[in-house]
Amino acid sequence: MQRIMKSITLDTPIGRLLVGFEESKVISIAMADENHQRPTMPCTNLEKQVAQELEEYFNGERREFSFPIKPKGSPFQMAVWKELQQIPYGSTATYGEIAARIGNPKASRAVGMACNRNPVLVAVPCHRVVGSNGRVTGFAAGTDKKEFLLKLENSKF
Repeated sequence: MQRIMKSITLDTPIGRLLVGFEESKVISIAMADENHQRPTMPCTNLEKQVAQELEEYFNGERREFSFPIKPKGSPFQMAVWKELQQIPYGSTATYGEIAARIGNPKASRAVGMACNRNPVLVAVPCHRVVGSNGRVTGFAAGTDKKEFLLKLENSKF
């Protein structure tokens, strides 16, 4: 479990997001639970930047994020998450393709688990990873949200 030093909640079209910060970096973007009833106002420059960039993304005005992230995970997870960031906006890749790109072509299931444990939803675009048949498969936040994000990006899936 990551220790979050500060967090804000933001309302988005896919639901309320909880954004966690540590050492002037975003360490998590996750679906907020019922304990986060209201959005919170961003206070710091970084919080304002994240809120603005996410709003622009959901409005179809932003394709890449510039705020600093620092996800925490195993070396394998970090390799997967780094590779996910190479999938262009509006494109998809399969779990098997990601496994091959990180030099472990038989690890498509492990890639799926790394996607499931992605701590920085949207910014590390695990939603751009689809099944080998091109279908939308698992997503920690729910496949309905994954479909929404892919449609927002005009991805063909």
